[in-house]
Amino acid sequence: MNAPGWRHNESARQADAQIIAALESLAVSLLSDNMARACGTVGLTPYHRPRAMAGTAVTVHTRPGDNLMIHRAFDFCRPGDVLVIDGGGDLNQALMGDIMASYAQSIGIAGLVIDGAIRDVAALRSRDFPVYARGVTHRGPYKNGPGEINVPVTVGGMVVHPGDIVVGDEDGVLAIAQRDAPAVIERARMQEQKEAHALRSIADGMFDRSWVEAQITRAMNG
Repeated sequence: MNAPGWRHNESARQADAQIIAALESLAVSLLSDNMARACGTVGLTPYHRPRAMAGTAVTVHTRPGDNLMIHRAFDFCRPGDVLVIDGGGDLNQALMGDIMASYAQSIGIAGLVIDGAIRDVAALRSRDFPVYARGVTHRGPYKNGPGEINVPVTVGGMVVHPGDIVVGDEDGVLAIAQRDAPAVIERARMQEQKEAHALRSIADGMFDRSWVEAQITRAMNG
């Protein structure tokens, strides 16, 4: 389907399983630090028991408060995909609740990232199936469209392209282009080792803070 406002594009190639596993094992903060600290969502909240999320993005752009195209997008999702939904940040109507999230989990979707509202929060918080959303309302959605599937979207101020790898944990959500993932993983692992060393030095009473005064001096004279 190619009519403007109703485009349905095929899902992008899924990322390599080893890359997905590596990203899922790393904290989002480490990954973000190694993407210039300028990426990732702002303002989305996890509504599930803590669990890491990583998978290939299938994207949906829907009219605020309308979930018809989200229902259709389930047909484009494969096990391991993350469904990323651009609902314009609207909080007047919930785009989904427990039934749709349960169905997503049943077909193997790795998580949901929703720039819009959800409902049935008590049920969602009782499970570890990843659901990130802008907010909550009891008011249900409409089902009229329009909407588009597998187009570039924006969620929480972050641009997501179909096929990006989407990772999430309690700190938030980050999208990484597949071509960039190996380098980001390598740098994040190096930083993970540095941070482990810093924590050991704190425990041993040997933490070096000499850089603080030096940085202040440079900033004052810069």
